[in-house]
Amino acid sequence: MGAVALSSDGTEFTTFTPEHGIDTPPDLRILHFNDVYHLDPSSAEPVGGAARFQTAVEEYRSADRFKDQSDLITLFSGDAFNPSLESSVTKGSHMVPILNRLGTACACVGNHDLDFGVKQFEYLIGKCTFPWLVANIFDTSLGDNVPIGHMQQTFMVTSSNGIKIGLLGLGEREWLDTVNVLPPNIVYKSATETAKRLIPELRKAGAEMIIILSHAREPNDIKLAENLGGEADLILGGHDHYYSHRLVNGTHVLRSGSDFKQLSYLEAWRRPGAPRGTPKGSWEFSIRRRDITSSIPEDKPTHDLVEDLTAKLKQSLEKAVGWTAAPLDARFTTVRVKESNLGNFVCDIMRLHYQADCVVMASGTIRGDQIYPPGPVRVKDITDCFPFEDPVVVLRVTGQAILDALENGVSLYPALEGRFPQVSNIKYEFDPSKPAGARITKWEIGGSAADLQKTYLLCTRGYMARGKDGYISLLAESEGGTAEEIVDEESGILISMMLRQYFMALKVLDQWTHWSPSMEHHWGRVVSDVENHHPHLQPFSATTTPVSSPVAPQPNNLLKRKRPASSGDGAAGGGGWGDWIGARLRQRRCSTVPFNERVVDDAIPAQNTEELSRIERQMQIMRRVIRKWRRLAGVPSRLGDTLTEAEYDADWTKAIAPRVEGRIRIVSEEGK
Repeated sequence: MGAVALSSDGTEFTTFTPEHGIDTPPDLRILHFNDVYHLDPSSAEPVGGAARFQTAVEEYRSADRFKDQSDLITLFSGDAFNPSLESSVTKGSHMVPILNRLGTACACVGNHDLDFGVKQFEYLIGKCTFPWLVANIFDTSLGDNVPIGHMQQTFMVTSSNGIKIGLLGLGEREWLDTVNVLPPNIVYKSATETAKRLIPELRKAGAEMIIILSHAREPNDIKLAENLGGEADLILGGHDHYYSHRLVNGTHVLRSGSDFKQLSYLEAWRRPGAPRGTPKGSWEFSIRRRDITSSIPEDKPTHDLVEDLTAKLKQSLEKAVGWTAAPLDARFTTVRVKESNLGNFVCDIMRLHYQADCVVMASGTIRGDQIYPPGPVRVKDITDCFPFEDPVVVLRVTGQAILDALENGVSLYPALEGRFPQVSNIKYEFDPSKPAGARITKWEIGGSAADLQKTYLLCTRGYMARGKDGYISLLAESEGGTAEEIVDEESGILISMMLRQYFMALKVLDQWTHWSPSMEHHWGRVVSDVENHHPHLQPFSATTTPVSSPVAPQPNNLLKRKRPASSGDGAAGGGGWGDWIGARLRQRRCSTVPFNERVVDDAIPAQNTEELSRIERQMQIMRRVIRKWRRLAGVPSRLGDTLTEAEYDADWTKAIAPRVEGRIRIVSEEGK
């Protein structure tokens, strides 16, 4: 039936109502949500945001119209700890107090909840006030029939009026295959067979209603409902980021939007004449969708909590997470017309993380528009340079599709277009004097001539898999194209997150406590393979601190570079040209405090966040002015030199040194 607005402000809509009117209070009241990532509201309606979402939840929990009815039961269907720019700093810990505050009664695991490894996931759920479930994904290293992360398979919730609800959690094989940091001994079992085995056990234990919490694609949930023949009353799903309801074989299949922008409110009544405990079809449901719009006021305590969490995040943005020995060229005048060492580096990590054959990445992905000089790489540098929150995807496409993508990428050269392609494991040359669509004169994949009929695993951005910037040949099947999705947008990793994990793998001091063996194995392989193209400089001291050591190195001892003496003309940050001499800029950059990977619930106070922000704004203005002056004066700029082993003297991490390798050649400019 069509959605009909129920509330005066247009935020609540009917999703499903019983065929006959019911005028008695419901026996059960349930609230469902799934796939939440961002604490702050967005700019478009429904704006979402954790504070407004909390207001809506509290309304269903305690508004006068629900007085003397059964207590609200809140259920979550996975994906909270990642992906977001916030989680690149907190590794998911910022979501724990939010989920707890919402009064979540039970959750099932989502694929992105495992992005930081099972060890970190176990740490996070240990701080949750509710259980996490999965009944069909097992880690044999933990014992027989032990779910991954020591989760539970089922859970029994007893409502305030004594009704027992049997819950079980299910994942799907498809997303399991896309998580690169799982332990090696994972066993997946059929969702249908698992449900058929556990539902009778829950019924025998007294469950009067069966709810499956699922993190799977809607077609898989529909297939599950068809196979169960009404044995489950509800399948509350996640993974898809849209709102949907289907009644299949007597089972309601529901997913409730994403990102704190929607929720579902369900009321349930026993069917007339159905005795207590009767299985199958003994419940009538009313389901409503609630949109979280700006007309809903923010819950003040939650707003304050979000402000506190985001303030700590802002402080952490100034911390160093890595070190570069080479200047990183993110200028639009480089990345949008030719090969870039930063483009090469990021594309190589993308390919090796997913073990794809090649990468084509639109250079508009790189937004820094500056040269990042040798020295510490801050969290802020990564999030500013790679701000987009569409994840990396893996497609199976033909060589012809890749050639068409490259042709599209160079079609508008020499314009500074974001479609210009940076690549990995691909070499191509093009002649801009030729017509668009016929400019590629030579290209290869993996050192050999590409086969136009052969299929390749191509890694790219979700943006391009949606055909944006003219990349129609890479349009995914889900978008109406022909590219087969191996890792889709709901399963992929953000580039900012990928880089954070890469830098974590390079650290030798103050390493992440919850860096699991599976994470170590995966990222150790990626780091080793990347080094074939981009060397790493070893820390100046071989001294390392064991991961389990409770003593973290003191920040002042982490960087041994001597600071130049103050010049007295503003070098202390008070203004004046002394702030902008090379020595002072290098001093300020090299005094950045490294990010403490062990701090996941709090942030070390920034040295002087306001002062650093002021200097950052001034630097942005200066870069714009100098770029304009160089253009008008005809003065070319060049990349600076890479540090040598002798010049690199940080002891807390290996340094990266991305380089240009001749992957992209412009025919008409050869010999100039």
